[in-house]
Amino acid sequence: MFAPIVDVVASFPPLALTVIGLVMGLAAAVAAANGLWWLALILFIANRIIDGLDGEVARATAEATDEGGYADMVADTIVYAAIPIGAGAGSDIGHIWPFVAVLVASFYVNTTAWAYLAALIEKRGRGASQHATSIVMPPGLVEGAETVLFFTFMLAFPGWLDWTMGVMAAAVGAGAGLRFASGVRWLGSSDGNAGRAGARQDSIEQGSVEQGSVERGRP
Repeated sequence: MFAPIVDVVASFPPLALTVIGLVMGLAAAVAAANGLWWLALILFIANRIIDGLDGEVARATAEATDEGGYADMVADTIVYAAIPIGAGAGSDIGHIWPFVAVLVASFYVNTTAWAYLAALIEKRGRGASQHATSIVMPPGLVEGAETVLFFTFMLAFPGWLDWTMGVMAAAVGAGAGLRFASGVRWLGSSDGNAGRAGARQDSIEQGSVEQGSVERGRP
């Protein structure tokens, strides 16, 4: 999707694009906090486009690095927290702050659920070497595309902000729960496979030792 644009912006270092995208995202949050909803929406869409481009440029120019992927993830997290807070500050809905708090809390739980699982997947040697991203991204109910849709709806229809935040928080929380459950099952299965493999290896090694002892005992 971004391929036609990559050549146009390829002169920018990927990290510079990440920083520009971060500035756009923070500017969107500030615009929302001041009630400039359409400006906030335009800036947020610009942030998402640039966020899609930095990785594409990095891969196209052979500059993809773990540092760049790490910086991109941190920048995304900052923007994803700033937009709801900015929207809450600019909202006329009197009871909006509990919805903001629950939504941001759901992000916190969701991030812990997938980031720690990703670290364990990497630890077990099943990481991102075969993926486009710097780390493996365990699938979830609400991912990048869904987040963009929810945030776009928030900024385009601020009168529905409480409902939008509530539905998104519920979806993110449900996704975190499903990811946690599947992660526990996978880790348990992986532990079981590792245990069986270790037992087989011990049996093979023990058999080799016994065979060696028999052979040494022959006249």
